[in-house]
Amino acid sequence: MGLVGVGLMGHGIATNVLKAGYPLVFLDHPGNRPVDDLRAGGAEPRVTGAAVAQASDVIILCVTGTPQVEDVLFREDGILAGMKPGGIIVDCSTAIASSTREIAGRVAAAGGRFMDAAMTRTPKEAEEGRLNLIVGAPEDLFAEVLPLLQSYAENIVHAGPVGAGHELKLLHNFVSLGFSAVFAEAAAAARKAGVADGPFLEVLGKGGAAGVVFDRLRPFMETGDIEGFRFSLSNGLKDLSYYNTMVEELGAQHAMATAARAMYAQVVEGGHGNDPVPELISILAADL
Repeated sequence: MGLVGVGLMGHGIATNVLKAGYPLVFLDHPGNRPVDDLRAGGAEPRVTGAAVAQASDVIILCVTGTPQVEDVLFREDGILAGMKPGGIIVDCSTAIASSTREIAGRVAAAGGRFMDAAMTRTPKEAEEGRLNLIVGAPEDLFAEVLPLLQSYAENIVHAGPVGAGHELKLLHNFVSLGFSAVFAEAAAAARKAGVADGPFLEVLGKGGAAGVVFDRLRPFMETGDIEGFRFSLSNGLKDLSYYNTMVEELGAQHAMATAARAMYAQVVEGGHGNDPVPELISILAADL
């Protein structure tokens, strides 16, 4: 199999695919994390997407979003240039479902098969082989690829046909990133009011804020630890922008999503795009 995108999440995928006994080739790219451990485990680099595809029956894409997926697939030396007949593309990015369905159509026209398998959780769970996957695929393709997905994921949901995985991922990320924005704004206001972090966290953690996202934000307020939520504010802005596009296409209400996106845009434009989401608390407390 092949992998494009050996970054924070992709490195964990590669590690666990190798542990499961799958042969692996990956795209050599300056954005990759160190790969000495992967090469020691038998993984081999390739210099182009076409070369990755020529050596693979299944190619996992672990890149940022729609533009990157289109580039790695359709560029002159991209994956489609080397894809085997019936080759399978597994898109683990976060993307707008309407574009995902268009991409799937182009892959099918070139003789391949396509599925979206959007990820949730963090790089920590990726390294542990415990990602969550939200899959959009035909039933037969999902069944065929499931054993591979199980090598690096703990919870796998078949959301529906192609595009459904990306739709559900954007819904998930809107709730997660929207909650983070609400929590950060409340935490900043609490600090201005002189409310100590300890009581603030105790009351919210035992009340209406309790949950997975709270548990990821809490360590930052207690010790400055970001390891539980290593997701950049610029990526948050990207996902909320995708979500707003999706709900506009659907004609769905999105007043809260518009407000959340505006907050992330403000901090990114203020030079904080590379900061992790928990830093939103200190940025707002400092009045940006």
